[in-house]
Order: sequence, then structure tokens, then C-alpha cells
Amino acid sequence: MHADKDMVAGTLTADVCIIGGGPTGLFTGLLLHRLGVSVCIIDGKPGPLELGRADALNARTQQYLEVADLLDELLPIGLKCNTSSTFADGEFKSRQNTWWVGLEHALHKNFLMIGQPVVEKMLASRLDGLVRFSEQVVSVTENDAAVEVVTDSGFKVRSKYAVGADGARSLVRREIGASFTGTKPEMLWAVLDTFIDTDFPICSEIITFQHKGQSRVSWIPRERGMCRFYALLEGEVSQALAEQSIKEHLAPHKVEFTKTEWYSTFDVKERIASTFISKDGHGRIILAGDAAHVHSVNGGQGLNTGMSDAFNLAWRLAEAVKSRNLQPGAANEIVRSYDTERRSIARDVIDVAARLVRDTVHTAKQYVGTIEKNAGYITGMGVTYSECGSPLVNASNHGIWKAGNRCPDMIVQKPDGKESRLYTEAAYGKFLVLHVGTDATADFGFTDAAAPFVIQPLAGAQADTAVLAKNSRVGGASCVRTYTADWASKEDAFFVVVRPDMYIGHVGRDVEDAKRYLGDLYTN
Repeated sequence: MHADKDMVAGTLTADVCIIGGGPTGLFTGLLLHRLGVSVCIIDGKPGPLELGRADALNARTQQYLEVADLLDELLPIGLKCNTSSTFADGEFKSRQNTWWVGLEHALHKNFLMIGQPVVEKMLASRLDGLVRFSEQVVSVTENDAAVEVVTDSGFKVRSKYAVGADGARSLVRREIGASFTGTKPEMLWAVLDTFIDTDFPICSEIITFQHKGQSRVSWIPRERGMCRFYALLEGEVSQALAEQSIKEHLAPHKVEFTKTEWYSTFDVKERIASTFISKDGHGRIILAGDAAHVHSVNGGQGLNTGMSDAFNLAWRLAEAVKSRNLQPGAANEIVRSYDTERRSIARDVIDVAARLVRDTVHTAKQYVGTIEKNAGYITGMGVTYSECGSPLVNASNHGIWKAGNRCPDMIVQKPDGKESRLYTEAAYGKFLVLHVGTDATADFGFTDAAAPFVIQPLAGAQADTAVLAKNSRVGGASCVRTYTADWASKEDAFFVVVRPDMYIGHVGRDVEDAKRYLGDLYTN
């Protein structure tokens, strides 16, 4: 939804104002827009990023984009990669991908290597008229009812909430008085997006090169046949010295750099904001992406963590802005728990990236071993909110289903017999209530907040055709989705409440417990 002109010239009113037009801000804005929330996105740069920055979407981010119906546009452009190799002394020493191929209940068991500019342009193209580029925010203030954002041109936005996704040097973070503390290892990296002429055996693998006992160069395959190189240098840092280091690490193979599209340097910082929400968690200004947390690029965590922030946050803001069925105090609880969950994960991501970046001065074998030990964060599939104390996670589990963990992407069959998956069938914005092995849906309620999915046993499904047909009819404001699956059993019936961000909020055998979980947030 578009923001509306206010009576005051040069002022817009919107439900949510987003400061920062990178992937985190654009993804948050697009998700909100699709949920009927009016948004205004402001960014100081002239348009979407043209070159450089992040280079990979992990498995969990690909699941988010699938639920948001965006992944299909990116898959043909990107390059799939699920193998890490080590190279030293003129030969490959190892290849490993167990942490990828061993993923369960997931479709895309790989990185999708694709440049951040491609992602930004795709998101921005769906937000036509909602992004104000070349507009620099100079102040962000709030009271109990609203937030006011002012730019350098005098343009103002009045909104119910504001999201600060304006990067590591965030003005929004400073405006809310959040500290940004951490460590800064004395490590300076060079990074090149380049095309090469080489006799090295090119493969779609992430290669860590060892030279003189240290692994200071990594090669990341990219779309269009481009190569991304990271080189850790000591002393003076320049493109020429980075290229020389790369040649030394790839020896005895020869390398010529034919066209370099982007060269940059970055020093490692590991910092986290003291709060992700203003006014000690009760305010209307919220931090996301690099404005909330920064760390080493090792492990491809930056873009992916920011996109996870967006997917975790957007539905919460939509509920706080739009829902008329929330229990008293529920809006504050839903928004505040973003800080509880995402700050906990940010601390873990910083720790993982820190271990990886420090191991670059050791052998390639040790570096890859550290990747394997932290694969849950590298792939994104091991991220969990089960232990962070979130009020939206009801401690419960049933087999592979555990509250706080990601919802498994299970295979189901539709009434027409065609195979599908839960993530293909899901749509962002509502809770899913999975009725596994049972068709008890008639009195569940919460039709505005939750979509019921009945999943019956595959065996004997034809005998239940009448139930499937009945449940598929539209009734009132809700339509029960019906499926069959070989993992469902009437002897082991249970209920799963899946949050809009595709994490499990509750699981159990008693339908009344599932109702109580939602009833703590919504009236029925």
C-alpha cells in the first residue's frame, strides 16, 4: 500500500517508514506492502546497488524467498554451490559437502551464489513508487503514538513504526541511543569481483587456498562466470597486492585478471546494538540488518542474517498495525519478541563468523573444520529460537517438530494427487495450523490469524475423499487446505502451530493447547 499525503505540504503518513534501501529494508518493505501495510522507504544512494557487497543466499534465505514467491526469479540467474574444497601445494587436498547434502526436510541444499545488486534490483522493481532514493534522513524522533522521520530536503514521514536498516553507520541507531559495542580484530581483507583467464581447474566450489601454512585466499564462484576472491593481507593493501597473493595461492597454475568489476577492502568488526527496539524494547523504532549487528563476511552471514531479520519482523509489524483481533498487550509482546529472538541469533552469528575469520591464519583443513562445526548457521537451517526465552515459543516438541526450530519442509500430496511441499503451499503473513492425522478443523477458529492445513495419512486416503472435498470448500473467511502425506498417521495425530516466519510456535497432541497458544495473542 502507498503512503498517503498529509494536510501538511511535504509530509507523508504511512504505517511504517523504513530507513535504508538495501536488501533488509527492501525485503521488509515488500513483505509489509503485500500484507496491506502502507510503507515509505528512504535511502540516500541514487538507486539499487550496482556492484559488489554480498554474494550468496543460504538455504534458509532461499526458503524465505520461496514462501514470498520470489525465489523462482533468482534461481536461473544464480549458481548453486554446496561443496567446499581445500587446495595447497599444487593440488586439491579435500572436498566436503556433508553439511549441505545431509540437510533434512529442505529442497535447496546449497548456497545460491548471486550478487547483492541482483537481489536489490529484484526487490526494488516490486516496490515502484514506494522507495525514495537520493534522500538522506537527518532525524528520527518518536512519541507514544508515532514516529517522525525528516530528510535533508525537508521531506517528512509520520508513521506508526520506523525500521532502521541503514547500515553499520546507522543514524537511526544513534538516534535511539543504542550502543554498538564489540571487538575489532586487526585484519584487513581485499575483495575482488573479477573475470580471469586461468589453467586452474575451475569448478562450482568454494575453494580455500593454503599457502605457507595459512589459508588467506578464498575463491567464491559467481553468476555469469565471475569469480569472487577474498584475500587477507598484511601491511599495505592494494588491488595489485591482492592479485599477487591470489596468484601465489593458486600456483603452480597461472592466473590473469581480464576484467575486474569491483574491488574493495574491509576490516573486520564484530558489534551488536544494545537493543534492537527503542525505549528499552517498548518503542516504535526498530533496528535490522547491519544497523543492528555487524561481523566478518566469512560464512556468508551478513545478507542472510539481514534477510532473516526482515522475515522475522515484517509480519509482527503488520499484526501490530492492522490486526483488530489482538488481545490487550499482544501487539507489544509480538513486536518486543523480535528483539529477544533476533538479538540472540545475532550474538551467535557474530561468534560463528569470529571463529571463521580467526581460522584463516591457520591451515585450510582447520578452517573447513570450523565451517563444518558451525554448519547450522552457515546453511541457516540450524538457527533456533528454542532457548532464547521468546514468549512466542511454547516449549514443546513431537518427534522432528520442536517449538523454536524451523518448520520442516515436508512433502505433501494435494487432492489432485500432485506432489508439493509445505513451503510451496504456505503464504507469508498468517500462522499455519497443521492438523496432522486428523480432520478436526470445524471448531478451531482464529480464521483471521491462522490458516488450517489438514494433513491426512496417505494410506487409505481415497476413503477420506469426502472429508478432503468438504474441507476444501471456502467457508466464511477461511478455506481449509487439505493434503495427504506418508508421514501422517491417525494413530499419531498432533497439531503444529507454525508462525508466519515459518518457525514452530507450538506442537502437541491436544488441539486445546494449540488454541491456547493462539488465544494468548488473539481473540477468537
